[in-house]
Amino acid sequence: MRIGELARHTGVSERSLRYYEAQGLLAADRTPGGHRDYPEAAVDRVIRIQELYAAGLHSEKIRQLLPCMRDQDGGPSTVATPRLVADLTAERDRIDRMIADLVRSRDTLDEVIQAAEAG
Repeated sequence: MRIGELARHTGVSERSLRYYEAQGLLAADRTPGGHRDYPEAAVDRVIRIQELYAAGLHSEKIRQLLPCMRDQDGGPSTVATPRLVADLTAERDRIDRMIADLVRSRDTLDEVIQAAEAG
């Protein structure tokens, strides 16, 4: 599929798809005319990339992680290294800290709202 079609299927801009390609996150074949030609599996890959960005990972970490997530057959990949596992555990811990900070902020706002409603 062409880049415009992939953009429509994923809701991701063509500019972002080009960036993913430049970062080594996404690959496309080229037609004889030089147009990008993405396989159907690119839709799932782009969605996965978006999920990882939303989780706060940067492109280099995503590039390292993508080959380790799942093999094409859906089974676990054996490519993950102990260092990558440690790095991803640290990322998860960072996200957990962010969640805890947000919960504390929400609790503080709830207290302020309750005080304002009572007053």
